[in-house]
Amino acid sequence: MTGDVDLATAVRSVVRSAPGDADRAAAQQRYMRSSLPFHGLAVPTVRALVRGVTRELPRPGYAQWATAVRTLWDTAELREERYAALGVARSVPAHARAEQSLPLYRHLVVTGAWWDLVDETAAHLVGAVLRAHPATADTLRRWACEDDRWLRRTAILAQLRSRAATDRGLLTDVIEPSLGHPDFFVRKAIGWSLRQYAHVDDDAAAWVRAVVEGYGDRLSPLSRREALR
Repeated sequence: MTGDVDLATAVRSVVRSAPGDADRAAAQQRYMRSSLPFHGLAVPTVRALVRGVTRELPRPGYAQWATAVRTLWDTAELREERYAALGVARSVPAHARAEQSLPLYRHLVVTGAWWDLVDETAAHLVGAVLRAHPATADTLRRWACEDDRWLRRTAILAQLRSRAATDRGLLTDVIEPSLGHPDFFVRKAIGWSLRQYAHVDDDAAAWVRAVVEGYGDRLSPLSRREALR
């Protein structure tokens, strides 16, 4: 089995043919407030199914990989198919961290428009590009000023996995445009990103406390609480 369409079709087939749980599916759809129905699969199960398919097929070229991700995502009829698209995206690390993948990830963020899809895209995909290509920080600075709350959240959360390599200047640059933002998910992201970095070591923790103190009342109580947990 070869080609981008075959990859998307094969992944979709294994997801849809996997035994789902109707009760889980109903509960998942309510919890995620999803317009797409669920099949009733746990996310780790979806990831395992995707790994099984991608290991059996030849490694796709970049265009095949990107087309498979986009096809699965845009034609999804089950929410698990979007989780599967993210699994395919992560299946070829060299493609996942390619600078040219950022427009694709922007599309996933804007059209996914909910935390379960956005957060994985931010931390595992956008973050991978940033670590491989530090100059893409300027793209995140622009996203941090967009009207779209999910692009702002992505810019803020992109360094969640960077740990000691976190760019402190970038972190504050993407946080500061949203200090007065009213959205819960943006405010939560600010606190989460600071807390995650604070856990790196004592120096990082001291830096975070100083940043929180410096922001003063400009930082929402939710962001402050999350940052200092």
